[in-house]
Amino acid sequence: FWNFIEASQHIRTSDDYSAYHEILKVASQSLSPLQQNLLKFSLSLRSYSATVQAFQQIAADELPPKGCALFFAVHGEKTCEYDSLGTLLKTASERPKPFLFKGDHTYPASNPERPVVILYAEIGTEDFYRFHKLLVIKAEAGEITYVLRHYIANPSKEKVYLSGYGVELAIKSTEYKAKDDTQVKDDPIDEVQGFLFGKLRQLYPDLTEELRELRKHLVESTNEMAPLKVWQLQDLSFQTAARILAAPPVDALMVMKDLSQNFPTKLFVIFKIYRFSFPSSLFDVLRNEARVMEGLHSLGIEGLSLHNVLKLNIQPSDSDYAVDIRSPAISWINNLEVDSRYNSWPSSVQELLRPTFPGVIRQIRKNFHNLVLIVDPTHETTAELLNVAEMFFSNHIPLRIGLVFVVNDCDDVDGLQDPGVALLRVYNYVAQEMDNNYAFQTVMSIYNKVKTGDQLKVEHVVSVLEKQYPYVEVNSVLGIDSAYDQNRKQTGVGPLPVVLFNGMPFQKDQLDPDDLETVTMHKILETTSIFQRAVYLVGAECSWGFREKGPNVVPRINSRILMADREYLDLTAMSKGCFSFFPLKFHLQLFLPPFCSSTDDSFVRPVTFWIVGDFDKPSGRQLLYDAIKHQKSSNNVRISMINNPSEEPNSSNTVVAKAIWAALQTQTSNNAKNFITKMAKEEIAKALEAGADILEFAVGVSMAVCVYKGRVFVLTMNFLVDVLKLKKGQRAVISNGRIIGPLEDGEMFNQDDFHLLENIILKTSGQKIKSQIQWVVFFLCLFNLFDSLKFFFLLFSAIKLRPKEGETYFDVVAIVDPVTRDAQRLAPLLLVLNQLINMNLRVFMNCQSKLSDMPLKSFYRYVLEPEISFTADNSFASGPIAKFLDMPQSPLFTLNLNTPESWMVESVRTPYDLDNIYLEEVDNVVAAEYELEYLLLEGHCYDITTGQPPRGLQFTLGTSTNPVIVDTIVMANLGYFQLKANPGAWTLRLRKGRSEDIYRIYSHDGTDSPPEADEVIVVLNNFKSKIIKVKVRGQKNEDVKQDKDDVLNIFSVASGHLYERFLRIMMLSVLKHTKTPLKFWFLKNYLSPMFKEFIPYMAKKYNFQYELVQYKWPRWLHQQTEKQRIIWGYKILFLDVLFPLAVDKILFVDADQIVRTDLKELRDFNLDGAPYGYTPFCDSRREMDGYRFWKSGYWASHLAGRKYHISALYVVDLKKFRKIAAGDRLRGQYQGLSQDPNSLSNLDQDLPNNMIHQVPIKSLPQEWLWCETWCDDSSKKRAKTIDLCNNPMTKEPKLQAAMRIVPEWQDYDQEIKHLYKVVIHSE
Repeated sequence: FWNFIEASQHIRTSDDYSAYHEILKVASQSLSPLQQNLLKFSLSLRSYSATVQAFQQIAADELPPKGCALFFAVHGEKTCEYDSLGTLLKTASERPKPFLFKGDHTYPASNPERPVVILYAEIGTEDFYRFHKLLVIKAEAGEITYVLRHYIANPSKEKVYLSGYGVELAIKSTEYKAKDDTQVKDDPIDEVQGFLFGKLRQLYPDLTEELRELRKHLVESTNEMAPLKVWQLQDLSFQTAARILAAPPVDALMVMKDLSQNFPTKLFVIFKIYRFSFPSSLFDVLRNEARVMEGLHSLGIEGLSLHNVLKLNIQPSDSDYAVDIRSPAISWINNLEVDSRYNSWPSSVQELLRPTFPGVIRQIRKNFHNLVLIVDPTHETTAELLNVAEMFFSNHIPLRIGLVFVVNDCDDVDGLQDPGVALLRVYNYVAQEMDNNYAFQTVMSIYNKVKTGDQLKVEHVVSVLEKQYPYVEVNSVLGIDSAYDQNRKQTGVGPLPVVLFNGMPFQKDQLDPDDLETVTMHKILETTSIFQRAVYLVGAECSWGFREKGPNVVPRINSRILMADREYLDLTAMSKGCFSFFPLKFHLQLFLPPFCSSTDDSFVRPVTFWIVGDFDKPSGRQLLYDAIKHQKSSNNVRISMINNPSEEPNSSNTVVAKAIWAALQTQTSNNAKNFITKMAKEEIAKALEAGADILEFAVGVSMAVCVYKGRVFVLTMNFLVDVLKLKKGQRAVISNGRIIGPLEDGEMFNQDDFHLLENIILKTSGQKIKSQIQWVVFFLCLFNLFDSLKFFFLLFSAIKLRPKEGETYFDVVAIVDPVTRDAQRLAPLLLVLNQLINMNLRVFMNCQSKLSDMPLKSFYRYVLEPEISFTADNSFASGPIAKFLDMPQSPLFTLNLNTPESWMVESVRTPYDLDNIYLEEVDNVVAAEYELEYLLLEGHCYDITTGQPPRGLQFTLGTSTNPVIVDTIVMANLGYFQLKANPGAWTLRLRKGRSEDIYRIYSHDGTDSPPEADEVIVVLNNFKSKIIKVKVRGQKNEDVKQDKDDVLNIFSVASGHLYERFLRIMMLSVLKHTKTPLKFWFLKNYLSPMFKEFIPYMAKKYNFQYELVQYKWPRWLHQQTEKQRIIWGYKILFLDVLFPLAVDKILFVDADQIVRTDLKELRDFNLDGAPYGYTPFCDSRREMDGYRFWKSGYWASHLAGRKYHISALYVVDLKKFRKIAAGDRLRGQYQGLSQDPNSLSNLDQDLPNNMIHQVPIKSLPQEWLWCETWCDDSSKKRAKTIDLCNNPMTKEPKLQAAMRIVPEWQDYDQEIKHLYKVVIHSE
């Protein structure tokens, strides 16, 4: 980054095109050709636009000084005058240091102890370079820490066009006409097959009709659509695949893209599973893979061998490590395989595969499940833990139970003084006399003597021993000469008690005796499924024995080594990154084996340890000595050292460090090893300090001691501070790039720990990589031969594009059905990838047979470009857009956007009804513009005191100057919350008031501030999803409550101009019949720009409140693809998350309804304890009996005499709904049923009716909803609301039905139209 900054100051250009290429030219000095292509791709994606905008927001929060193009911030004080900087620096120590973000650019030579100067400036301007040079001088002099943040004082108002999303034009069913008859004004642009009809109509206005005919002919000549017969559909997938594979390989992807994206019009030409959310994520994968691949390529690992190395699974199958429980220190009180009490159990592992009811624990005579309790007998929790173990044993749970008693290991302490030693000796005595089971029962008898709250005493042990074994001499068992002292030692497992399940330690919070039983039973069920899989796959009796040999079984437990969160050095940036601190010779010394355990220096050693410490201090030397001792016993390890002096280096305090440095520089590996081993010994170090000559210890070695190189130590210290984040004198071990440390003062890290570390590295990665490197040359030819043979047989089933020879290439395999939505997205992505990277591509066709329906009913465009494009005058093109050209005129289309998970977009500009696009009635082009309104910040929150989501807790998101910009409620479902934000640095807080009174933030994960920080800082600086976890602690046991108002809350959804017209009329009908204050809630996701612009005027005119609620369909819930079904989902699935807690009751009213009564009556209706009330379908119109599907088949048996309810009108008691977790239940049932595309055909209606036994429905009186389709004419006069249901018999269009059925409808319509004209006129 800083090299680029320096090099870019000489760029002088006149236009966008030359500026772009000059910048790329400068960047190419630091990038490989592949990385240059990826840079172009990232610029095309605008991947870093969010980062730039984030810095802009951070700068705005600083409140920049007025009139400054750039400014400095020094610990909160700002100035744009360089002359004032000195004054601010003098007083900087009086103010707290600013918070630095993970993405901040800190100048490498900066001194972290000095004041922080943040420069906010626009990179590329002359002022920036002038001030940058001055700050660099100060940073290199050690006066400041220099941080640069990009900032533009007067940013352009022009919007940036994004890419990386899909646009779908889906063919809509026209069974029921749902088009508005309101005319819209066309856009002037119009192009068909190169003819600009908009221009032609202007030039030849007298030929308008002829031009219309020509346009229609051109469109229809190329894309005629006709329905196919069922027999033609059956092999459509195979025929499409055949057409793709018949094309030349270079064109096959283009053919696949054309066929899948325009499938409905390509049917007569013809005759899962790469998942991605946003190419920015893909770009990150490519960039990271490229760095590793190019590093391996530079080491001489090429072609297929390189990909074999990359494919290695170098992660353990589970992040949990298990200690080897075959230790003799464990005393087992039972053995399922030999004890007579288990004789009746089957012993075959095949029993694991026998079907049982869920949750049943199988009783098999194998030691599958092992529980080891490592306890201090005198600890107050020991008795309770042993009680749990006894419960498992007495209830015949298939669990082998082992005990380890950890007691005082001092030889002078005997059982007559120490109760722990006494209990251990009694246990050992009884175990020898009888068996371990009797010994365990004796221990339980001893603890039964101890009163609750008391501690174990020697007399408790003596009393039981004397009672059960009166003939034995107490002194002979407990006394100083006892022969029953086996296994009396301390353990290395950390604080007690420790409980191991199959060697894996339980977490501390799981050791509560009340929880231990539940946790253990869950573990038994969990591991049973692992053994079932092993038996099924291996099919052998010995398959269960894999447990002790698994990659996660380690010889010792050290939490620092085994912790799940690991920190690694970035070793892919060798030439330009952290290693630029080292002189080349020392840098190489870290990678080449400085000394080996044999004379063969070419031996492959997969484990490298860098030992960091002050080697002129005993702690540093001890760490080095233990490493060397371990290295002598292993053929897999090589070691190097980095000295980290505790004080400023000088000739007196770096004697040993200089000696080690000299040996590394001048000696062979073996000589250096022997010499450094001596240097690490304490007696020799003391002799050197006393003035002994270093050459006395160089026995048989001719060594010229290097002149002290102060510069080397300075560079090393910079590396330690900036890269390893170590303070002076701190110790650490870097193992194959993983940083273990910094080690605490006095923390032991001995030979056993080095052995454990080596063991883990070998099991997870080292051994696999070593074997690949050893055989890489031998197998190269064989692999290449096999590769060509294997894919010769696949010649006719895959698209194959071979990579360019002699270059690094990506191995890309895709499997896809060519007539699915996946193919629509995959083909354009692969085409772009083919332009970006050198790849060995194989696309396998995974066709589906016997299709009975059209597999794709949509046209699709994926907006993605490999590089930025320019206009003819060398300016940046406006940006990538989705174009649908030469579309068929006859179908009715609906437009859908397919965006990444974290995007919240809205339609901002179009006069058209995007839900009902009928091209036959449009003379010009249908144009629509969408805007990325927000990026989503998602999270999960739990109360650590209850383990449950905190009910009603509110979070706010804001900045230091504006603390509350958005807020949200934590929902009962998974503690899930969503916050709408934009790029920038945000502070997450508990809302002032009840939330802050009842709760406080305990910890947080996935955020950008340290876990212990009071303020939770979240930085959104890219377009990818951000999910955080927050734990809170309740200070009072109560829910957060809010003030409530007497407001009638009405919820409705609409999409398309016709339904928005109906919605406005429904609102007017509600307003005309009530005096209660009204608040309407609309789902914003699908509203048109026209409706959103008009609704504020209507609210002002009729005096009501409204809120546009927005909710992103959660990623963990099964996604719907059809727009109508998505809208139905929003009607029912998120009732508990859409509205604030203050809303006790919500009424849903369909947009196409007319209300004839005061809805306050429905709000106050007694639901008799049910969470919601629906109106049943009418039975009175007898001629419709044949269409009442709920009267027969599945619904008749499922409802069992209950009524089937209509979802056009319902009232929800949100308090009850949340209390019984109805939302969770509905989503759970939906998740199960929605996997079948044939279920829940009317999602919003079928789901609550399907759940009627679990979530009861209160049936509302019939007059609450009258619908002509199902209700007879005589009941209409009693109707409180009229719904315009579709009529499956007549298929009458909605608009026509509204005017015929509801007399007042046209009056309402005219009233709204009049208001609309007034609004338009006023604008």
